[in-house]
Order: sequence, then C-alpha cells, then structure tokens
Amino acid sequence: MSRQLPIGLSPPDWLARNLRPEPAPVPWAAAARAAIAMALPLAIGLAVGNPAYGALASMGALSGVIGDTADAYRMRILNIAVPQLFGAIGVTIGALVHGHGWVAVGALTGVALISGMISTIGSVASVSGLLLLLNCVIGAGLPLPGAWWLAPLLMSGGGLLVLALALLAWPLRSGVPERAAVAQTYRTVADLLAASGTDAYDDLRIAVTRSLNKSYDLALARRAFHHGRSHDLVRLLAQLNAISPVVEAAPAAHQFGEPMPPEVPDAVRHLADAVETGYTGPIGLRLPVATNETSRAVNHALRHAADVVTDQSAGTRDPRNLDDRLGRPAALRIRGARAARNVVMSAASWRYGLRLALCIGLAQALVSLVPVPRSYWVALTITFVMKPDFGSVFSRALLRAVGTVAGLVVAAGVLALVPLGWWDVPVLFVLAPLIPVLTPRGYGHQTAAVTPVILLLSDVLNRQGTALLVPRLVDSLMGCAIAIVAGYLLWPESWHTRVGDRLANAVADTARYVEYAFGDDVDPVARARKRRHLYRDLSAIRTEFQRALSEPPPNGRRAAAWMPLVVAVERIVDATTAAGVRVRHGAQPPSALEVSHIVFQLRELSQGLRETDVLFAVRTDLTGPAGSVLEPLRQEVAAARSITSPH
Repeated sequence: MSRQLPIGLSPPDWLARNLRPEPAPVPWAAAARAAIAMALPLAIGLAVGNPAYGALASMGALSGVIGDTADAYRMRILNIAVPQLFGAIGVTIGALVHGHGWVAVGALTGVALISGMISTIGSVASVSGLLLLLNCVIGAGLPLPGAWWLAPLLMSGGGLLVLALALLAWPLRSGVPERAAVAQTYRTVADLLAASGTDAYDDLRIAVTRSLNKSYDLALARRAFHHGRSHDLVRLLAQLNAISPVVEAAPAAHQFGEPMPPEVPDAVRHLADAVETGYTGPIGLRLPVATNETSRAVNHALRHAADVVTDQSAGTRDPRNLDDRLGRPAALRIRGARAARNVVMSAASWRYGLRLALCIGLAQALVSLVPVPRSYWVALTITFVMKPDFGSVFSRALLRAVGTVAGLVVAAGVLALVPLGWWDVPVLFVLAPLIPVLTPRGYGHQTAAVTPVILLLSDVLNRQGTALLVPRLVDSLMGCAIAIVAGYLLWPESWHTRVGDRLANAVADTARYVEYAFGDDVDPVARARKRRHLYRDLSAIRTEFQRALSEPPPNGRRAAAWMPLVVAVERIVDATTAAGVRVRHGAQPPSALEVSHIVFQLRELSQGLRETDVLFAVRTDLTGPAGSVLEPLRQEVAAARSITSPH
C-alpha cells in the first residue's frame, strides 16, 4: 500500500508543477551530434598541444547543441548559424572590455539592453540575443587565450560543426521532415474525428492546433528560402491547406455528441500515409452516406483533401495561383526592416530590454565591488533565467538553483576523479548527449546536464579543479536572487497585464471572426487565415496561462481562476466554425441582427477584461430564434460570460 505525505509536508501545487519532468522522446540523432561536436574539438586541441583552444571550440559547440532543436534542415540553418554570428560579436565585445572594471559594467549593460530587445522578435532572434549576451559575459569574465579574433573564430567554428553534422543527411532527406510533419497533422486530425462526441475531444483539439502550428512553421521556414517559385513547397502547402476544411468540420460533428463513423478517421489516416510516402495513385474513400449538413461537410472536406493529396499536377502549379492560407512573405530585406522598426517602437521590447539590462548591470556592479572569483557565472545565470520566451522568471530561477545543485554533484565526481587531459574527452563524450536528452524534460533538467559540461571545460581553461564548485554554487544563487528581485518582484507589471490583455485581444478577435464567418462577401481564404491566426493565438495564451500556474500565489492562483475562460473562448471559436460549416452546407443562415447581438456581447466581454484583473459580474441572458444555427454559439458565449461572474 503506497504512503502519501501528510498534507502539511506535501509540496504546494505550483512547486510540484515546476519539478515534474515533461514527457519527451529521446532525440538519438541530436544526442549523437552533441557527443561528436563537443568531444572532437577538445580532442583536436589536446592533440596539437593547445587544450584551451579545444575547450573554446567545445564551448561554441555547446551553444549549437542547445539550438539544435529543429526538425527541418532549413530551420537548422537559421537556429544554429544565425546565432553564431551574434555570439561572435558578443565574445569580441566581452574580450575587449575584460579587466576594465566599470567600462565592462557599462558594456555588458548595453549589450543586455540590445539582447533583451531583439529577443522579442521571434525564436531565432531570441536564441541570437541569448548567445550575444552569453558570449559577451564569458568574454568579459574569462581571460581568453590568443589574439582578440581567435576566441570568436573558435567558438563560432564549434557551433558551425554542430550545424555541419546536422546537415549531413540533407541531400538524402530533403523535404522529409516537412512531409512527416504534415502527415502527422493528418493523423492527429484523424484522432480528433475519432474522438468526436467524447470527453477526449478537447485535448485532441489542442493537439491538432499544436500540430498545425508546427507544420505551418516549417512551411514558413521554407518560404524564407523560397520567396519565389518552389514546386515542392506548392505541393506541401496545398496538402496542408487541404486538411483545414476537415478541421473546420470537426466541431460541427462534435456538437451532436455522437461518435464519428470509423470510416471517416480511417480515410484521413490513409491520406496521411499518402502524404508521407508521396503516393499519388487513386485512394478509394469508403465514406458513409451523408444524412445532414454536418456529414455533408465532412464528406466534402475529405474528398477535397483526397483530390489534393493525390493530384500529381500540384507540384507544377504556379505558386501565384495557390489557395494561400499563410500569406505570401515579403522579401528578406523588407522583413528585417519591419522587425527592426517593431522592436524600436514596441513598449514591451523596451520594457524587457530594460529589465534584463538592470539585472546584468546590478550583477556586474556587485562583482566589481565584492571580490567574487570567476564572477562571470552570476551574469551568466541571469542571462539564462531572464529569457522571456522560456517561461516564468520565478520558476526558472528556482529550477536553475535546483539544477545547479544536481549538476554540481556530477561535476564534483568528474573533477575529483578524472585527471586533467585526455580522460576529459571520453567524459565529455558521455556528458554532452545528456543535454539534448534532458532539455525537453524541463529547465532544471537542462541545467543539471549543462553545469558539469561547462565546469569541465572551464577547468581546462583555468585548472582550478574542485575549487570551482563552491564559487559556482554561490554565483548561481546570487544570480537567481538578482533575477527574482530586480527582474521579477520590483516590476509593477502584474500577471493581468502579461496575459489578461492578450486574452482580451483574443476575445475581440473572436468577435471579428464571428462577423467573418457569416459575412456574404468574405473571401474564404481570408476567413481561413483569420481562423488559423485565432487558434494559434489562443494556443499561445494557453501556454502563458500554464506557465503562470507554475508561479507562487497570487499569480498562480489567479491563473487557475481564469483558465476556464481560456477554454470557454476556444469553445466559442469552435462553435462559430461549426455554425459556419453548417450554413455553407445547407443550414438556414442566421440574420444579421442575430450575428450582431453575439458580436456585441463578445466585445463587451473583451472590454471588461481590459478594465479589471479580478472576476466581475456580467449579464448572461442571451436569447435568439428557436432552432437557430447560432444557438450552440449563444450557449458558449453565455457560459464564457458566466465564468467572469464571481461565485
């Protein structure tokens, strides 16, 4: 019989949520690349009699290993190569101000401001900003060997070695990751259809949104390289767009509360196999006879998807004639100028940049006044903890401390038992793969894997052995404390301003989507694009709420109270989509007055969310014509408004 901890000894829910590892498959290929890319430079350095040079290259490879998370080869180029350029700039600036006291403080503070601002652009820019500041901190804190240009060259070379290993199979597997992602999206949609009318539907709907986000991101990544014609890309986009009508039909079927006939999800799985293998032959769809507008919508969507998947002419179509649900990208020069303008004009960008600059400035000023050996670790800790897209600052500081302690235990054994020299190579070969293996399981696990690797490489550079351990622990705790106080507690922006305003925007977007769904002169492609944007935004909001749940009260408790409203807004979008599908396949259209009444209620709810960060009383008396196609939507809107009423 299992024993449970007494209630008084059980960890609070937010703490247990932080410490719980996330399930994730083992990335065997990434683990192998990490082992080779980090051990090989050190081995070469030892062979030529310059182990310090090898350690620098291995440090550069570490940044490449952390960024080696993309499935598609083109995304790997962006995720690894672009940040290496910023890392080279960072380590050059850091090396130039090393040992210059307050000049170094000012330089790192300025770099932190720039790093924080560009980190708000997107995922690649975020990693670039991280590496810019990270390498600047290392360059300013460690006496680097050789000429000023040697360290940037070695560290960038280590990162590019990871990229070279990641691209080895590209000639043989070009396009395979993208096709596999689209096929997986089809299979996830099949699971959603099979769960129609069951309690599993909501979780699978979230999984479908995430799968669609991933597939469209891969397609957008290819578009970054193919601004003009690309036959393979046209075919991929056509197949991805073809599944959207099936996704739109799913909530209409789910509204009736009855399971979908098994022939329907089976048909989608057959299409998934065809997408993944490139099959273009006939697919005999055995679909049940349509008996109402919902089943007609499902059958029509599946037949359209089958026509697109098996259409051999799709790859030769002019991209300008594509049913484009993504929007054609602008030229790279225009996109870069637009991103730079948005960063400079964004209040959120300046706010985060100033928070990061304050924390780094305080850390560097503190270690300049207080004698702390190898004090770069304080700022390095803050750099990792303060990343805006990596989760709650409080949670990351906590996990950083826990992970550092676990990593130091491993490092103590390595530094005490392994003699300096060639034995470091096999040890690094064993430790390096743990980084990509443990990173998906949580930030604390990643910290526990990275800490012994960095300490081993630092020992090659400064030969301090186990004397590194206690200073590293003290530095990490100092960095975590500065991040919590100066980067979290002292800033007046509340959980509501971070998440509540975004939820209010989503409700307002939902109101506009309701207008689009039943407008007579609305372009179907524009409607589909707006729906995809709305589902993506709600997915991001759900992620933000889940991060807030990992914070201590009052933020975690407030997030738990408001989470049902996120679910309610998702259900409103589903109900709108379902009603639109039924109307397009034979149901009686609603009147303009009926639509405007619902739009008004949603906009009133959105405005209420902007004006308060607590639950407030609202009217929930929504009525309309009996038997209207909008009746399920009215029920969902009423449910959302009732959630905001205090209980």
